[in-house]
Amino acid sequence: MPAIKDRSRASLTCGLAVLAALSGSAQAATPVDAPDTRSLSELRSDLDSRKTTSAELVEAFTRRIGAIDRSGPQLRAIIAINPDALKQARALDKELQTQGARGPLHGIPVLLKDNIESADPLPTTAGSLALIDNVTKRDAPIVANLRAAGAIILGKANLSEWANFRSRSSISGWSAVGGLTKNPHVLDRSPCGSSAGSAVAVAAGLVPVSVGTETDGSVVCPAAMNGIVGLKPTLGLLSGKFIVPISHSQDTAGPLATSVKDLALLLAALVGDEPACDPPSAGCSKSDYTKGLVPTALNGKRIGVLRFEADKNAYLTPVYERALNHLKAAGATLVDIELPKLERMSEAEDLVLHTEFKADINAYLASSPAKIKVRNLQQLIDFNQRTPAELALFGQETFVRANGMPALSDSKYMTARADSKRLAGIEGIQRLLAEDKLDLIVAPSTGVAPRVDSINGIRWPGSFSSMPAVAGYPHLTVPMGNVKGLPLGMSFIGAPWSEDLLLAAGYAFEQRAKARVVPKFLPSVEAQEPAFAPAVPSP
Repeated sequence: MPAIKDRSRASLTCGLAVLAALSGSAQAATPVDAPDTRSLSELRSDLDSRKTTSAELVEAFTRRIGAIDRSGPQLRAIIAINPDALKQARALDKELQTQGARGPLHGIPVLLKDNIESADPLPTTAGSLALIDNVTKRDAPIVANLRAAGAIILGKANLSEWANFRSRSSISGWSAVGGLTKNPHVLDRSPCGSSAGSAVAVAAGLVPVSVGTETDGSVVCPAAMNGIVGLKPTLGLLSGKFIVPISHSQDTAGPLATSVKDLALLLAALVGDEPACDPPSAGCSKSDYTKGLVPTALNGKRIGVLRFEADKNAYLTPVYERALNHLKAAGATLVDIELPKLERMSEAEDLVLHTEFKADINAYLASSPAKIKVRNLQQLIDFNQRTPAELALFGQETFVRANGMPALSDSKYMTARADSKRLAGIEGIQRLLAEDKLDLIVAPSTGVAPRVDSINGIRWPGSFSSMPAVAGYPHLTVPMGNVKGLPLGMSFIGAPWSEDLLLAAGYAFEQRAKARVVPKFLPSVEAQEPAFAPAVPSP
């Protein structure tokens, strides 16, 4: 963590002290190669039968964080441990004994991306030193729903600073507060972002499930590159209140888990008793997301197939073809479709995001605790300019451009927002679904994780996240294979409020593909390649 004033570090230091205390003498009891691989259902059974307790789970996961997040491979997926987590766990253990479980998440540790507020004694920093004192003492509605379901807030996950919206040259998974999050499969590769820590923590067994956020790809990409399941739900299913914003017309929280079923259970807890339905919609309703999770869910489904251009990510083709064969073997009919031209949509999205960020972040900062001296975007830009740790790796040209944008009443903004939603939604995904009478669309989520390079930049392999992100439609990714230990994901994209359908399809695929791989913490791909060793031994 960068050096900052002791006064500013107080809240984070409190959480890290808990981590040090729990990880010290018992660190050896949690070897790097022994993650807790139990599903939520298995954890629920063990808790109910008294084979374990929630307090023991908190201690065990905290020891593992000490062993491989701060030591060993130093994943840096965690910004801070909640100092109240153990107290919460003991209270929930007592409640379980006297009243029974509230539901599947009773006593289960959950990690939050550090742009999501919680009432715990921890700041919500968005990875920025400017928010190091942002202890709001309030729960975002989705966090309140998790608590009502009996979940334990274990701590806060590292992220791409400001959710990857400060510079086009930003490094995914890096923040001034948390440092660089590493991909646990191959440590010199990107974890993607911006929900890097949330995804890495689940993949590496630091926590059973976690919560990220997405504006465009920030749940789906890190889930795919770290080999887990991630869902960007329909915009408005989950409340965005008390989450550090980028764009109110695209931002949403999203669940991350090692399996589709665990993700469905977490999603239900995030939704709570009533979905946010913001704005109200006839299609928005509470659901039992596990009800349709059966191996036969793909039978009879018509699925549109998107592909990368023939010369892009060629290594991906055989993995994707095997995945498509699993869909066919499960009874689905596949129809090749072509992605519409997205240039106009992308231009409109760009204008919308910059305009909304200025308005939304100004409103958020203006309502932050009095200790936060940065009260608007201009002051934030000025803070970064005088704080070397913030601009050590890349600049803030995105902030500067956003600060020059007009108000939300501007006609160009309103036209761009309407155009982007239409091009991505009605004339995009919905047209593709209607033309060939499709139930859903699949695509490669992205390519393999690129190497982290702070000098030359990162060459990104592309993705299919923008259309569902801009439209506000659901997007699920499920592991479909790997290339030399680097995971690849398959995307399931559908109409608004089709989470049940996508989860059912993803589950049926998951049961056949069985493609998830456990991280091996390899230093590099090349280190494992015989071709990189000399053909003739040195004398």
